[in-house]
Amino acid sequence: MEIFTGFVIGLLGSLHCIGMCGPIALALPAGEFRSLRFYAGRIYYNLGRVITYSIFGLIFGLVGKNLAVAGLQRWVSIASGIVIILIVIIPNRYKTKLIGSLPFGAVTSKIKNAFADLFKKGSLSSMLFIGIVNGLLPCGFVYVGIAGALSAGDTLSGALYMALFGFGTIPVMLATSIAGNFVSISLRRKLTKIIPVLAVLLAIVFILRGMNLGIMYISPKTDKMMQMNSGTDGTKEKKDCCK
Repeated sequence: MEIFTGFVIGLLGSLHCIGMCGPIALALPAGEFRSLRFYAGRIYYNLGRVITYSIFGLIFGLVGKNLAVAGLQRWVSIASGIVIILIVIIPNRYKTKLIGSLPFGAVTSKIKNAFADLFKKGSLSSMLFIGIVNGLLPCGFVYVGIAGALSAGDTLSGALYMALFGFGTIPVMLATSIAGNFVSISLRRKLTKIIPVLAVLLAIVFILRGMNLGIMYISPKTDKMMQMNSGTDGTKEKKDCCK
C-alpha cells in the first residue's frame, strides 16, 4: 500500500472531521484571536492528534508486520477492504448501536473528564494533550486509516501512514479552529458525499492487492516475488559455499 495515500485519505476525510471534532476545535482556549498564543495553541492541538494517530499506526503496523511474517498479509489486506466497505454501507444508526453495545462507557467517561480538566488549564501544553485525547475518540474514518496502517506491512510504515493521515486532516481542522465554520453546511454536505466513494475505491485497492492478480502496483504477485527473492538468496548462498 502506498504510504502517501494516508495523507490523501486524511485530507479528503477532514470534512468529516469538522462535524465530529469541529466543536472541540472551536472551543479551544489559549489567547486572543490575533495573538501568537492563539495560533500556537491550535497548532499544538493538531500535533497532539497526529501523535495519537502515529501511535495507532505503530501498533497496527506491528500487528500487520507479524501477520506478514506468518504469511497472512494477503488476507489482512482483503479483510481490511471488506471492513472499510462495511463501515461505509452500514447505516449510522446501526453503527451507533454497535459502538454503544461495546464496553466503551468507562473509557468515554474518562476521556470526557480528561477534556474538562485540560480545558480548565488553558495552557499550550494542555492544548497538545487535548489533541492527544481527541485522537482517542471513536471515529469511523480513523478506522479506515488504521486499516491502511495494518496493510502497510511493517511498524515504521504503519506509523508513517497514520502520521501522514493526521497531517492530512490539519489544513481543514486548523482553518476550522481559527476561522470557525468557513465551509457552508450545504457545500460540506455535497463534499461529504464524495468521501464514502473514495473510501470504497480504497477498499477495492486493498482487496485487489490481496488477490495477487499480477497487476503492477495495484495487485502484484507477492508470492512469486518472495520466491524470486528466496531463490536469489539461495543462489548467493551456494556461491558463497563454493568459495
